[in-house]
Amino acid sequence: MVSERWHDQVADDHWRETSRRNARSVQTTVGWIFWDPGAVSRFEARGLPGPLGYIASRGAPLAPAGAEALTAAFGTISSVGIAITFDLLKGDVAAFREFWNLRDEAVDEGLHRYAPGIVDPLVEMGPALWSVVDRLPRLGRVLFGATVSMPRPRNPLLSGWHAVNAIREWRGDSHWALVASAGLTSSEASVLHNEWLGYGGDWLSKSRGQTEKEINDGWELLSRKKLAAGHRLLPSGLRLRQHLEDLTDELAALPWQLLGADLSTEFAERLEPPCELLLARVDETAGPNYQPASRLRERYRGPEEGAGTDAP
Repeated sequence: MVSERWHDQVADDHWRETSRRNARSVQTTVGWIFWDPGAVSRFEARGLPGPLGYIASRGAPLAPAGAEALTAAFGTISSVGIAITFDLLKGDVAAFREFWNLRDEAVDEGLHRYAPGIVDPLVEMGPALWSVVDRLPRLGRVLFGATVSMPRPRNPLLSGWHAVNAIREWRGDSHWALVASAGLTSSEASVLHNEWLGYGGDWLSKSRGQTEKEINDGWELLSRKKLAAGHRLLPSGLRLRQHLEDLTDELAALPWQLLGADLSTEFAERLEPPCELLLARVDETAGPNYQPASRLRERYRGPEEGAGTDAP
């Protein structure tokens, strides 16, 4: 019996680590495009600045449901920015689809130019990744469900990229479900994430368009819950944020379990090198704080875990 429990724990640890490892490449494969000049210039030519073009292109699948639905799905992205995007596009679903297609153009162009080593892996692994996507549960994953309802590209590279994007949205939906279950608001979640990253200065909240009032409200709510004191996060707050991350890794192990150990390892080994080039592209076009899910960091360990410090 002890041996069986040990074996189960080893298996769980393996998939949790696989989930954590591959999350970086999933995020990087998709996220670099958010700030890339190839996409931004296309968005601007169509009438939206880069950040609003990001909202329109990523949010296109949920556009028919309106701004409030997209705000709920996006988690910590500014509700004001989302509302402005809908106003400028007059809620026209076809216009949102245009931005979705403009993003695809920029992805195809940019991957060939900046990370050509990712092309063959995405083309070759795309069918297996779509097989995983088709088997993932939809329950509670609204943005994922809307995303997979979009037409799948005939272009093999874009098809593989969109399969990765679907897995990314599935993990994101899973994470926001955990955040909501912890009773956190959008502003609280941003403050927690920022401090857990060690960024300070409310950088993350500001980068996502949250107002000073929203940020202050987040700190106040965290203080009431004994997770912060003033504008300083307490060890209890850092432990909560790390716990949410660990639970996300556990939940998001499912796609890799469905893909299987061999292909999950192949995904890691083939995508990590070109993703480092895409992350360097983010550093160049946005800055080193952006896309934190792609950055390597140590787990937060409080005194009870033997770290001897409460600092993140």
